[in-house]
Amino acid sequence: MLSARRLEILHAVLAAGSVNAAARNLNYSPATISQHLTALARETGLVLFEKEGRGIVPTDAALHLAEQAQSVLADFSRLERTVADLRAGQGEHLALACCASAAEELIPEVVRAVRELRPNITTEVSLNEPVDGRGRRRPDLDIRTEPVDGAEIRLEGYRRHELLTEELLAVLPAAHPLAGARSVALGELRTEPWIDHDIYDSPTGQIILGACTAAGFAPRYVARLDNHHAALSLVRAGIGITVLPRLAVPDPPGTLVAVPLTPAVRRRIVLHARLHPRREGLVTAAAARLRSAAGHWAARHGEEAPGDGGD
Repeated sequence: MLSARRLEILHAVLAAGSVNAAARNLNYSPATISQHLTALARETGLVLFEKEGRGIVPTDAALHLAEQAQSVLADFSRLERTVADLRAGQGEHLALACCASAAEELIPEVVRAVRELRPNITTEVSLNEPVDGRGRRRPDLDIRTEPVDGAEIRLEGYRRHELLTEELLAVLPAAHPLAGARSVALGELRTEPWIDHDIYDSPTGQIILGACTAAGFAPRYVARLDNHHAALSLVRAGIGITVLPRLAVPDPPGTLVAVPLTPAVRRRIVLHARLHPRREGLVTAAAARLRSAAGHWAARHGEEAPGDGGD
């Protein structure tokens, strides 16, 4: 069986660039690092490093093994933290994964509700958009974005609930010539400098790009970021325009204007609630509060909330 610790050491050596640097980072002796690498090579039956001059260089096999091991090591790290939590008497957690705008607008109600049920619970929220960062543990509630005209996502071991469908808006500086319009045709933005808030081309970014392609152009990006707040700061500075879901700009400040697009560009927000017999009561209660929060938010902002019972 492969040793997780030796895989971690392999990753450390590759990241540091040498055995000596990895040894310093890990507070090990170089000899100990070399012993672990030799043992890992024996366990895998692979040549992991080759001599080059006075040093060694990783083989393609080592690079590929380290890449494939990353998710396994992340899972193992989460398992170690779970064990530590259990030892400390802090074993109950609710894990959520969502985009940043949902974390801001919808998740506070969920955290309040689960604390009323379980005062000692810890709620952990990790962001899965624009980049799918792996949280500390498997999410109990996994909130995803879908195109309204695309295939429905279904996750094994989860129950699907549609939370809401919302418009994407053109966000402009208040002094922009189009700021006073009731709506903006997407094609009118073809010559504008664009601020991209989704450098990783996650589902929301793909929806925006698909709408631009349908309108016959590709956005001319002058800046690309992975944070919609940072993107809004550049728009506020007059550097360009951006397109964001209403959930990300529910109440734009006076220096910005959010204008509907024509034809409308929309996205669907979907909840996947984990099916787990020992956690069913907690997950069901949290999912119900999240659906309620989404329904209230949609009603306040004129958006659509299906209010389905899940499937």
